[in-house]
Amino acid sequence: TQPDTQVPPQPHWTSPREEHVTCGPDALAPDPARQNTLCMSYLLGDITDTSEAFTLSLLSSLMISGPNSPFYKALIEPKIGTDFSSVVGYDGSTKEASFSIGLQGMAEDDIERVKQIINQTIDDIIANGFEEERIEALLHKIEIQMKHQSTSFGLSLASYIASCWNHDGDPVELLQISESVAQFRRALAENPRFLQEKVQQHFKENTHRLTLSMSPDQSYLEKQAKAEEDKLQQKIQALSDGDKKEIYEKGLELLAAQSKTQDASCLPALQVSDIEPTIPVTPVQMGTAGGVPVQYCEQPTNGMVYFRAMCSLNTLPEDLKQYVPLFCSVITRMGCGSLDYRQQAQQMELKTGGVSVSTQVIPDSTHLDMYEQGVLLFSSCLERNLADMFHLWSDLFNSPRFDDEERLRVLVMMSAQELANGISYSGHMYAMTRAGRSLSPAGDLQETFVGMEQVKFMKRIAEMSDLKQVLRTLPRIKKHLLNPENMRCAVNATPQKMSDAAGQLEHFMKDIAGNRKERKTVRTSIIERPLDPLVTTGPSRKLISDSTFQPCQMKTFFPLPFPVNFVSECIRTVPFAHQDYASLCILARMMTAKFLHGEIREKGGAYGGGARMGGGGLFSFYSYRDPNSVQTLSAFRKGVDWARSGQFSQQDIDEAKLSVFSAVDSPVAPSDKGTGRFLSGITDEMKQAHRERLFMVTDKNLQDVAERYLGLGQQTCGVAIIGPENESIKKDPSWIVK
Repeated sequence: TQPDTQVPPQPHWTSPREEHVTCGPDALAPDPARQNTLCMSYLLGDITDTSEAFTLSLLSSLMISGPNSPFYKALIEPKIGTDFSSVVGYDGSTKEASFSIGLQGMAEDDIERVKQIINQTIDDIIANGFEEERIEALLHKIEIQMKHQSTSFGLSLASYIASCWNHDGDPVELLQISESVAQFRRALAENPRFLQEKVQQHFKENTHRLTLSMSPDQSYLEKQAKAEEDKLQQKIQALSDGDKKEIYEKGLELLAAQSKTQDASCLPALQVSDIEPTIPVTPVQMGTAGGVPVQYCEQPTNGMVYFRAMCSLNTLPEDLKQYVPLFCSVITRMGCGSLDYRQQAQQMELKTGGVSVSTQVIPDSTHLDMYEQGVLLFSSCLERNLADMFHLWSDLFNSPRFDDEERLRVLVMMSAQELANGISYSGHMYAMTRAGRSLSPAGDLQETFVGMEQVKFMKRIAEMSDLKQVLRTLPRIKKHLLNPENMRCAVNATPQKMSDAAGQLEHFMKDIAGNRKERKTVRTSIIERPLDPLVTTGPSRKLISDSTFQPCQMKTFFPLPFPVNFVSECIRTVPFAHQDYASLCILARMMTAKFLHGEIREKGGAYGGGARMGGGGLFSFYSYRDPNSVQTLSAFRKGVDWARSGQFSQQDIDEAKLSVFSAVDSPVAPSDKGTGRFLSGITDEMKQAHRERLFMVTDKNLQDVAERYLGLGQQTCGVAIIGPENESIKKDPSWIVK
């Protein structure tokens, strides 16, 4: 008989329910008195009803996405909380879908008010519906998602259909997205109140609703620890002497099994000889538009155009540096030209696949104390919207709006909340960034832009009662960054569309020529690297060379109310083009798989851990959600001793090579082809040379680099731990406690 794997439908509640839970306080909350969260969740229909599920996921986007959505206007803009609750919107991963809406970072007194606002907003949607332009913008987004090619296309499709298929839905129906869109358009045409009726049915009249509130409890962690201790004692008291002896013996057996090398010879495996010896070349054309260097890369982009511009930070005064990430996150969200921020968001959704600005710190490939600093502008659009996309950029360059203090406050609060929430997910990245801070000038700037330094800085800004001074810094930054004098561009498009794209880019450069100004660089030591290695007299990348930088040992501890640690140790080694770089890459991968994983995860109980070699010449050890702290540092040391003593086989080396090549050879989407060269100047020839060095790495090379770079006292290293209060670290004067 077939086992019954069918998931029965959830019995429907006849009346809504309310629950309350507690959590630990957030040390990084801008306002300690506002740490409450409220979330309302509604059970929706069965996900195997494809057209209904498609409609509800669109409806969810219309209700919560972007500054034009009703819930954003009702919950975020009045600044009652810092951001939507961490679970928000449509979730179709279970047999019956759900929709959640709520708010985090709010005062306890506002909980009732927020419940009323949510109910009122639902009533307003039923009364007023949605503007036609917003529905068009959403369908445009779906068109772009269908045209944009990503390297994980197959995997994304598989995960998109998995839930529905698991519950006996039709996977083919799910993939006919164009048909779903057409059906949706027909339903709207036949009944203009189609969406309002769905809101009435699934939200207004739905009794299967849970309202969950959460508030911080100062003694939450102690209570958790005590409950765990009590439970453990209870279990221990119930054990007989025989039980204890059996558990102890099983523990020894487990330790022996963990320390034994597993025989993987029966598994199918690739050989290093199966790997292609050379990489295919990506042809690019170098040109200029309005005196600005441009890299053109013709690709089968499926009717999309991708635009990038790298703008240098070399003329920006030092005191404005730490504001740059904030500038990047708000510049595209405060309005520009004749558009306020809502109209701007609408235009971006209607005409582009997204517009973003992000910080870039690009280490030099030959020298550890050299780097390029800038911001990267990125956007994409359907070919038919090319002129509109560049028009939006022109407005951002010529007349960004920096006058709305209330809008800035909303963006600052959301940003600070996002950063604070991110530490528990990416704590190992924060630990690695901090550990690398004192080892290279690029590492130091990374800490300012994306490290704990930036989290603390945004918390300080979110705590300010008056943001006028911050508003005043934004135009000052803009004048240095959005300057065609210090800029280079890249365009990826189809061969048929490239001349059109070049024409539009030329037009854009004319439009923004008024922002062009020669300004003095802040640092004197600028090294120029040609953009086209074959034309040494042509345009160049301007790198900062910091010959006075002194790497130093530094150990930093951030006590945060987490039950686990994030541990990292970084060591200054060699840049990308150095002959030892390839050996260090293979070593990091081999130590991770063959030693550190077993020590840190299997024996130590952390979620994960390992080593990686970074392009900036820093060799980093890390652990993720780790119950241990200082002990993990000695596991890193043991890993180095293991490598130095050569306790590994040729098969271990081959597996590490295969693993490194799977990353080196991972497919690149048409939208991203040529980007590595555009940003960091690493050409196909340099990649090929690195590839050949990877093939040639031997066991002797691995022992040699472990000895010369990773041996104690050989090179400068930095250490950082983020985790719960730690007495042994506090008593040790070699640590800086933040």
